[in-house]
Amino acid sequence: MILTGFLCRMTFTSKVEILDSPLWKYHLKVPEAVVEEFVKKKKKKRVLCTLNGALSFQCALMPAGAGIYFINLNQQIRKKLRLNAGDDVRVELREDDSPYGLPVPSEFAELLAQDAVGNRLFHALTPGKQRNLLYLIGSPKTSETRLRRAVVCIEHLKKMNGKIDFKLLNEDLKNARF
Repeated sequence: MILTGFLCRMTFTSKVEILDSPLWKYHLKVPEAVVEEFVKKKKKKRVLCTLNGALSFQCALMPAGAGIYFINLNQQIRKKLRLNAGDDVRVELREDDSPYGLPVPSEFAELLAQDAVGNRLFHALTPGKQRNLLYLIGSPKTSETRLRRAVVCIEHLKKMNGKIDFKLLNEDLKNARF
């Protein structure tokens, strides 16, 4: 473990495993000492994760029950690093001190700066719902699509009085034409 100022950085090696779960599949178990430092002492589940020194991303230390925590590995991460079940992975975790736990797309930041009502509604959401919207808005490759998604999400919040109906939001996104 390396302490840098107020931020903690820890490294360990873990094997890619498969969970028997309908929600999560490929994952890396997090050692108890790491869970103790981040989750129990610092009350931080959101971390910056670097795998094999090659790919960094923001994620959460997810509870599996019985004091066991894991890092979810989606298909995109596994493809980039060519990871399969049983592979050893070098993991570096650092505290995520970002405000949302995900990057804010510039198109969305600009929209929030211009729309006071949308800004208020977005910031009234729970951190998890904020991350859901940031992921949804930030995942497209083109700026035009990110902007379109940002506008649709803000208009959805306004229409739903600050709530998110994900089924309806997906319909709104499909029907967005401008």
